[in-house]
Formats: sequence, C-alpha cells, structure tokens
Amino acid sequence: MDKKGYLILEDGHSFEGYSFGSPKPVSGEVVFNTGMVGYPEGFTDPSYCGQILTMTYPLIGNYGVPSDKKSQGIPLFMESDRIQIQGLIVSSHIESKAQWQAVKTLGQWLTQSGVPALSGIDTRTLTKTIREHGVMKGVITFDKPDGKPYQFRDINAENLVDLVSTKETQTYGNGKYKILVFDCGLKYNQIRLMQKYNTKIIRVPWDFDPFKNRIEFDAVFISNGPGDPKMVDKTVKTIRTIMNLRIPIFGICLGNQILALAAGANTYKLKYGHRGQNQPVKDELTGKCYITTQNHGFAVDTNSLPPDWDTWFTNLNDQTNEGIRHKTYPFFSVQFHPESMPGPMDTEWMFEYFIEQVKKYGKR
Repeated sequence: MDKKGYLILEDGHSFEGYSFGSPKPVSGEVVFNTGMVGYPEGFTDPSYCGQILTMTYPLIGNYGVPSDKKSQGIPLFMESDRIQIQGLIVSSHIESKAQWQAVKTLGQWLTQSGVPALSGIDTRTLTKTIREHGVMKGVITFDKPDGKPYQFRDINAENLVDLVSTKETQTYGNGKYKILVFDCGLKYNQIRLMQKYNTKIIRVPWDFDPFKNRIEFDAVFISNGPGDPKMVDKTVKTIRTIMNLRIPIFGICLGNQILALAAGANTYKLKYGHRGQNQPVKDELTGKCYITTQNHGFAVDTNSLPPDWDTWFTNLNDQTNEGIRHKTYPFFSVQFHPESMPGPMDTEWMFEYFIEQVKKYGKR
C-alpha cells in the first residue's frame, strides 16, 4: 500500500494523500498552477524555489519525463539543472513513460531528486482555499497530524534569488552582440532564443558588478526568478547605474519588477499570483491581445510609475501590470514569459525586438 502523506496549511487546513515522490518532509509556500502540460519545464523553473506546487489539472505524469541531455552546457528539455519546487500536490498521478522522449516516470524523477509529492488530494478544494485566502505557508509531512504545531517556512523573508542564481560567470556563443544576462533564476530557453541572433551571452550572478569587473557589453537582460524583488537591492542599484548608459535593457518576470524598482516605481505581493499558460494580456500600444505563460507572485504598482514610463501590457483578468517601457530610452520589460517553455509562443517576437534595439542603440 502507498505511504500516506499530509499537506498542512498554516490556517489549519489538512489534506491527506499518497506519496509518489521522496518521503521527505518539507515546508514552503503553497501555490497553484493551472497549466495542462509542460510539467518537466515547469518544475525546473527557478521561479518556484521555496514553493509547494499544486497542479489544478487532474492528470499529471501521463507522458513521463524526458532525458537531461545537454547542448552547449544546458539541458535540451529542462529550464534549469534540477527540480526547483519544494514539493508537488496533484489530484491523480499517472505512472507512465510511454511518450517517445520519456526516459523515466514522474515519480522516479521526483524520488531521485529528493522532492516529495502527494496524489489523491482534492486539488479543487485546495485551490479554492488559496484563491479565497491567498497563498499561505504549508508543510508536507508523512507523520499523521497529532495537533502539535508545525514549523512553517516564510520564504518571503529569504533572498531566494541567491539560492538559484549562477555562482560564476558563464558565456554562451561568440556572436557580435554582447548581452550581459543577470541570472536571477533564469529559464534556459531565454538563452536558447537569444543565441539565434548572433549574440554572445555573458551570464553573471544576480549581485555581479560589471563595472568593477570591467565587463564589456552591448545590452542587458534581467531574467525571471523567485521571491520578493526588493530582496535583490544590489541588482536594482546596478540596473539603475546601467540605465545612465542609455543602452538597451530587457527584463522578464522578476526582471520587470527589478527594472520598475530601478526606475523609482514600487512593487507588491499578489493575493495568489499568476501561474499558468493561459493568461491574457493587452498590448497598450497596439491594442492586441496575447495569451501568455506566467509564473509570479509579485507585481509592479502601475500607479507608482514615473511620468517618463508607460504601461506596456496589462493583464485582462485582473488589470495588473504586465510590462513597462521608457518613453525615450530603450528600457523595457514584461511580467509574462515570452520564451514560453511551457506555453504559447505568441510573444516570442520580443527577443527579435530586443536584438533590434541592441543593433540600434547597443554600444557603450
């Protein structure tokens, strides 16, 4: 018989399920994702660092897990080098590896990676609880609840970016345009896509000082990542200095929030965030709507933007900010993930747009 496990929320809610991952107790922030596909890419997204992820789609695992084969030092089918979620909660785990790319089952992958997972959970009720009360701290335990208090981890008090960022400078390609990439927990498809445009990617830690280290670059990219953007004040200060150079800056997700803070705007925590592959956003310049992949728990306060900045995109579900751009200089960012993986590729054109700005403005 499968081992029983329990998800305990800080408000006292308790959910009983069955283990199909590592039988290791963990604590983290409980969130939900509405995506139907793409769990290998999603679970390896560093933006999930510190979080216990609930999948709202009921059947998870039904196409197994692809290999970790690499090209140019990065995995072909994953968005980082390891599983980033603290734990996984699903309604029904499908133990399968029938898909032609699969080399192991989801349960095998989670167990080998030391990540706990529970199936048989009423994920509908759990998701409705989070939507009503907001994301909250939780624990996965394999001891039957006995009324004793639990130690809940507060990830909002941690600099999660420091846990997932690269520790050393790494380069990819040797193209004409030198892109300085601040790795705050980037997804590898951002590198893959930028490599299509005659670039040399210089990937640096989140707190890297390009002036002290005398790095030459034509443009700056700020990646996605986990946690509160105000925890990475060193990155914010560096970006503020780089803005004085008037060279192109492109940010994604956490990068949108970092650029906003560098510009003098404010950020705040959303009630339950945006995590899924069907978030509609409106381009305020053209009026076009795009369906996007998203994974974030914080947002930019649009009302706090300085007068020389415009709102670029707006979320059509809740009217929150989905992108900003400077009115004069080539500084811009988006809250969603134009690199997809998983999700729609509707906004992948933004990487070409970025490189066009690099060609036009990108010399120090």
